[in-house]
Amino acid sequence: MGKKRIIKQTEAELLKEGEKAEGKAQKETKETLRKIQEGRVYISSSYNNTIITLADSQGNGLGWVSAGSIGFKGTKKATPFAASKVAEAVCDLAKKIGIEKVEVFVKGIGSGRESAIRSLVARGLEVAAIKDITPIPHNGCRPPKARRV
Repeated sequence: MGKKRIIKQTEAELLKEGEKAEGKAQKETKETLRKIQEGRVYISSSYNNTIITLADSQGNGLGWVSAGSIGFKGTKKATPFAASKVAEAVCDLAKKIGIEKVEVFVKGIGSGRESAIRSLVARGLEVAAIKDITPIPHNGCRPPKARRV
């Protein structure tokens, strides 16, 4: 194997690339800040965790927070207290983006459903509608055969 040649960029080239990347990021965030005033909040509450996703009015995700990402571990992630803390973090995210009015979609059977909605309202978000989108089986899977002993 021969010598490996490493191409080094000059400082001027590195600065130009950095400026291009920063300009694109700033344009995207400014555009999203101007357009979005209404949004959707998806609350997924299971026996193990509570995940809240913030989306625009079409349903495109803007950010999410879960009890695990905040720092709760183990069974504490599924508590109503953890769900309220997650909702507070989502409210802060919504305020940064500029969202004031939201529709809430709740999915799952965990203990953090109601406390998450309550803390969304308490933090100043205007809740226009609350909808339960928990999947419900209509007759479901075929049951197992009867046991013969």
